[in-house]
Amino acid sequence: MPDRFDEMHDASGQVRPHYRAFDDWVRDTPDALIAGKRREAEISFTRVGITFSVYGEESGNERLIPFDIVPRILPASEWRMLEAGLRQRVHALNLFLGDVYGAQRILKEGRVPAHMVLGNSEYRNEMQGLAVPGGIYSHVSGIDLVRAGDGEYYVLEDNLRVPSGVSYMLENRRMMARLIPELFARQQIAPVERYPDALLEILRQAAPPAVDSPIVAVLTPGAANSAYFEHAFLAQQMGVELVEGADLFVRDDMVYMRTTRGPQRVHVIYRRINDDYLDPTVFRQESMLGVPGLFNAYRAGHVTLANAPGTGVGDDKSIYPFVPDMIRFYLSEEPILHNVPTYQLRHPDERQYVLDNLADLVVKEVHGAGGYGMLVGPAATRAEIEAFRQRILDDPDNYIGQPTLSLSTCPTFVESGLAPRHIDLRPYILSGEKIHVMPGGLTRVALREGSLVVNSSQGGGTKDTWVLDTDAPLPGGAR
Repeated sequence: MPDRFDEMHDASGQVRPHYRAFDDWVRDTPDALIAGKRREAEISFTRVGITFSVYGEESGNERLIPFDIVPRILPASEWRMLEAGLRQRVHALNLFLGDVYGAQRILKEGRVPAHMVLGNSEYRNEMQGLAVPGGIYSHVSGIDLVRAGDGEYYVLEDNLRVPSGVSYMLENRRMMARLIPELFARQQIAPVERYPDALLEILRQAAPPAVDSPIVAVLTPGAANSAYFEHAFLAQQMGVELVEGADLFVRDDMVYMRTTRGPQRVHVIYRRINDDYLDPTVFRQESMLGVPGLFNAYRAGHVTLANAPGTGVGDDKSIYPFVPDMIRFYLSEEPILHNVPTYQLRHPDERQYVLDNLADLVVKEVHGAGGYGMLVGPAATRAEIEAFRQRILDDPDNYIGQPTLSLSTCPTFVESGLAPRHIDLRPYILSGEKIHVMPGGLTRVALREGSLVVNSSQGGGTKDTWVLDTDAPLPGGAR
């Protein structure tokens, strides 16, 4: 397998056809002008307030997520394959969630070990037998994709609970359209601007029956949350209220929002807080973020929560290896997108292989997120490897192992100029009466040379993602 796949250049160093228009722009634009556009982007993002906070930092300061003006570009034919694979995967995952909280066919037939689902910390017994609107558990999904050295795409992980990052996708596009409008005029780039409208439509579709004009609200933990900018941004873009738990109350199993005009009924809550904090009368009693009685209102069918409680069992890393079988089981289809080969450390033979090869593998906590709780063997010190070895021995069921993929690279502006940096891609999928895959998604880039960790909390940045509506540049965009 080749060491690395370069998104912009082929193996002979030639610019790939779908990047030619951008390459022409870089060649024809003076360095000083490009540097000015990069500074303009940074100033603009700072003014808008596109920042994130890192948990555990004593300073409590918010950081600007670095933005790179070299886009990640996907040709139309490639995107059609990804779109079909994403739609297939999210459909199967929603069917899986409906099944494990219902008839449990896949467990009874032994396709997924029952104890791994029913004993999973993300499985919510309170959801058993509860019919969710339209059978949709994950209305908003983010599926992380990587391209390996062989040029093939792999699903790195599924995000079905409260996937974040879409606000950066939208703001990145606005920025690029303002900085380089001439490139948008020379190419047919699929738009992403309709995402807030599409999200609002999906949420309204999920409203309880017989509600003609559903009221939607975005539930946030508050300004201290690392993704608060996104919560406020999406509420503003959809034209709905951004609320905290204290802004809502339940009466007669119905949810109301406190307003200056008096209580107003809420029918759909796009919740951006974790299950544990939704309702202190059902989940964590000490939670100050949720709404007492909210789950009873949900169970009574008087309010819809998106995404549904309990979706976490579908994106848990211990369940990830079984998704290809879910697709075969529920859809009678072969998976279009493949998993990264995965070792389940609960199996003694697979555990021993991982322990013997820690220096060459990536090992992840099954509940870990944000680049934390993982070991990247080739980048780890001997001491870090030995410390992680002990963690595995103490609780092997809590880990999976995977080969260290050489993620594809995309040219990125760094201090020394343009240089290849590793990237991934998080497309966003909206599930309702139909499944909508937003064209492109959020490309994350590891800004440190050689790093494979793209998370913003670990020093990563973002890029705009262009999906070309045609497979070749328009006349004037080609050489």
